[in-house]
Amino acid sequence: MAPESDPTARLTSAMIVGALRRRVAAAGGFATVLAKGDEISGVILVQTLEKGQETGLFERVPNFAGGYALMRCGPSPAEGSESLSHYVTRRRRADPDLWLIELDVPEAERFAAETIC
Repeated sequence: MAPESDPTARLTSAMIVGALRRRVAAAGGFATVLAKGDEISGVILVQTLEKGQETGLFERVPNFAGGYALMRCGPSPAEGSESLSHYVTRRRRADPDLWLIELDVPEAERFAAETIC
C-alpha cells in the first residue's frame, strides 16, 4: 500500500527556484540566481527584465487561501538600478536566507506567478 501524501507538504525554495529557471530556459529566456537563500524555506524575490530592461521586483508571499501570491516590492524600475541594489542589500542584511533570482524573458512576471504561486 502506498503512503498517503501529506496535504501540508510543500516544495522547498530551492525546488521552486529550479523549476522557475527551467521553465524560463525552455521558453528561450535567461534565469539566474543572484543570491542563494535557505534551501528549504527562504523567501524568494524575483527581479524581472525584458530584453535587459528592468520591469520590476516581486516577492513570493503567503495569501489568505493558504497558497502564495506574487507581490510587487521595492523601488520601481524608474528609480534606477542603484535604488534596487540598495533595497536588495537591505533585505539580504535583514534576511540572509533570502533568494534573489533574475528572469529575462517576455512576460517574466507571468512566468514567476505561474511557477511559484
